[in-house]
Amino acid sequence: MVGTMGEVLTVAALAEQEKNRHPELGVYVHVPFCASTCDYCAFYQVRPEGDDLRRFIATVRTEMDLIGGPLFATTVFWGGGTPGLLPPAMLAELASAVNGRLASAPAEWSVEMAPATVTRERLQALRDGGVTRISIGVQSLDPGLLDSLGRRHTREQVLRAYGLVREAGFDNVNLDLIFAIPGQDLGAWRRDLEGVVALEPEHISTYCLTFEEDTALFVKLSQGRVKLDPVKEAEFYEAARDTLGAAGFEQYEISNFARPGRASRHNLNTWAMQEWLGFGPSAASQHRGWRGSNPADLAAWKADIAAGRRATRERVALDDGLLAVDSVVFGLRCNAGVDLATLRARFPGGPWSAIGVVAEHLVADGLATRTGARLVLTDRGRLLADAVGGEFIGLER
Repeated sequence: MVGTMGEVLTVAALAEQEKNRHPELGVYVHVPFCASTCDYCAFYQVRPEGDDLRRFIATVRTEMDLIGGPLFATTVFWGGGTPGLLPPAMLAELASAVNGRLASAPAEWSVEMAPATVTRERLQALRDGGVTRISIGVQSLDPGLLDSLGRRHTREQVLRAYGLVREAGFDNVNLDLIFAIPGQDLGAWRRDLEGVVALEPEHISTYCLTFEEDTALFVKLSQGRVKLDPVKEAEFYEAARDTLGAAGFEQYEISNFARPGRASRHNLNTWAMQEWLGFGPSAASQHRGWRGSNPADLAAWKADIAAGRRATRERVALDDGLLAVDSVVFGLRCNAGVDLATLRARFPGGPWSAIGVVAEHLVADGLATRTGARLVLTDRGRLLADAVGGEFIGLER
């Protein structure tokens, strides 16, 4: 291709030009297949039948063709469901489908895996396909707590999976943990934290158990068999912050801790309201001035793609008001906070006077500090991050 001065532009040069126009683009592929459903999980998932796996990959290829290319993506993330449920040959096929649409290798390529699905053959297929980061859904190392969550793996499988991931040469590994599980006390939570720290991963995510509708745990909650305990949840959160901080992990977002330089670039891109493309059923996109999601239904998603449609659900046009508010809400979840002046320059049409008023109230209430244009939540503010975010919702209207 020829540039404005007549020079021949390589793909790398084109990628650099596109990067300058759009600093970050993430690609997300939702692999909706699971062998079983965990009691707490509300993500869209199905048990594969017949030719579902192969047809899924073929439809992802077609969906990517609807976007066109090449895609100048800086990050790729496969989530689920359980991407590791795909056999090695199909993992390689899916990686080929993604690589065929990318202008260059992404800076970070993450894949979520359940411990029981980790094998040498699958890991080799992922490494060969360009994957650089593995995220293992540990959730707990305690057999009783795993049973409470409806997880189908064991502590031994976690340790074996982690060993195989390291053996395969992956030097960027995340381990997910869940706290406030029914029956869990602070002692058990600290043992889980210490157990994953001892494995020496680069990244640890800690999530408070949520009771989503249409899950087995929500049914137990509605029947009074389990109860919410906000005070205890705060104690768990503080124990994670203190334990992981002492072990050298930097908290960079409410739920995420990383060694220096190992924060999840894909997630940071999303929280900063950059652009992302989601492929697969229920996957969301924010791209070219629109935000929308695919249907959370395998058959409906296939039908949409066959008809040349994608991201048809909850489709909204993006404007400065919506992006400004979302940037503040998600940015405040990060320990670095938000620079209101920088965001105002990005989204000048946002409701900045109203945002400023809320910011003043947060500072007055001891939930945030402000230094110049930078607004950062205090420790107390992080404990109440969801409520803080709610203060900004609706300002865009």
